[in-house]
Amino acid sequence: MVSSIEQLAQVWVLKDLETSALENLQPYTKVRTYLRDEIVIYEGDRLPCQLYALIKGTLQIKKTGTSGKESLLRIIPEGDIFAAPAIFGNGIAPATVICQVDSQVLTIEREALLDTIRHTPEVALRILEVFNQRLQQIHNTVHGLISERAIVRLVRLLQYYATRYGTQSVAQGDSLNVNLPYYQIARSIGITYEECVRLFKKINSINSVVTYKRGGKIIINDWQQLDAFAKRSPSG
Repeated sequence: MVSSIEQLAQVWVLKDLETSALENLQPYTKVRTYLRDEIVIYEGDRLPCQLYALIKGTLQIKKTGTSGKESLLRIIPEGDIFAAPAIFGNGIAPATVICQVDSQVLTIEREALLDTIRHTPEVALRILEVFNQRLQQIHNTVHGLISERAIVRLVRLLQYYATRYGTQSVAQGDSLNVNLPYYQIARSIGITYEECVRLFKKINSINSVVTYKRGGKIIINDWQQLDAFAKRSPSG
């Protein structure tokens, strides 16, 4: 079905667009609902020329190596765009996109998006900002896998998701807006599930620095202690 103006306004790269601009885009949009664990895009799929954005739910971006091992590359929260090759690349999906929870995906036809960019160049700058942040995350991840201890990689990952997607203030501290189950964290920083659990216990061995709740809800009780712990830890 065609998206509503309210749904279009949820897409981060389109925020602050005038209502008239959103109305011009509206006829070239579609919204599709997916169930939890449903595949949105398979790695290697030929992608239609359109912008993909998540307006409800959470998506996981996963890639399978030649050995058959699956890696979690990224988590896509509400409002974010994904599947960049559909617009700017060769049109081939570089990874699989799967729903972590029931989700809604909004698409915009490429030519309609380009027309909007011609009239509002700020949209292109927002898209570039998203891609730049992702490149920086990849750089930090590769650097961390080569030269940093596991506990440092864990702290940096929590800091990244807090900065990129925000937090909500709760009684215990700052709750991340994105859920990060142990297995997702482990795959993201190149450790085992068991080692991930051990690192959380180690961080909380003296004071309650991080609260982990079922489903991956993470609350940072003390950012300063968390960062300091990573710096002083002799091993990880």
